[in-house]
Amino acid sequence: MDSVRIGLSIRALRRRRAWTQAELGRRCGCSASEVSRVERGAVSTLTVRRLDRIVDALGARLTVRVLWRGEDLDRLLDRDHAAMVEVSLRALAGEGWVAFPEVTFHVAGERGSIDILAWHPVARAVLVIEIKSAVPDVQATLYGIDRKARLGPVLAWDRGWDPVATGRVLVLPDDRTSRRRVDRHSATFDRALPARTAAVKRWIASPSHDLAGVLFLSNARTTQARQRVPRTRPHAERGPTVIR
Repeated sequence: MDSVRIGLSIRALRRRRAWTQAELGRRCGCSASEVSRVERGAVSTLTVRRLDRIVDALGARLTVRVLWRGEDLDRLLDRDHAAMVEVSLRALAGEGWVAFPEVTFHVAGERGSIDILAWHPVARAVLVIEIKSAVPDVQATLYGIDRKARLGPVLAWDRGWDPVATGRVLVLPDDRTSRRRVDRHSATFDRALPARTAAVKRWIASPSHDLAGVLFLSNARTTQARQRVPRTRPHAERGPTVIR
């Protein structure tokens, strides 16, 4: 996190609106002294949530990136994403869906790819699934899945499908971080993707109407083997290292 750049950005946006530090603090629930410290680069004195409130009050968006060993973090995230796609594909097949991963599209100038595009031939339902292994920017994610879901029926017709029901589902890992993120923006998610895991699973089993929801996926993350060395007991030889 570039604390100095963040501070300068907040100050520039505040001055653009002709606000004092006290006015910005009033609008975001912070004190003027907190705003002053942040603008001087003392970002570490605030929690990320509090900093996000300051940025949001200015009509901007806070993005924090985690960097680790060059591209190794990207590969780690891709691995988790791939595992979630695999679990989702198997679950859909078990409920009679024909599912296709990484479906690219180019429709009316819009380009992109859908993590999973699925078709239920009996119920004549089409499903667009967006999978995120880590909870991303909420607004960008909702915009992305909305755009892809709008194109879902078009892609279905191109494949010779004639859907009478459509679904859009955001799949997230079932962990506390993801759930806290959704809970924090509950009003937004309740409007854009109101159904939750149980309702989404019922719909996948019997898709008879349109649906939009969030599914928290359990047991889908890949894990690395951990090395455990048993403790040495008195008057006993040390046992071999156990890999589990």
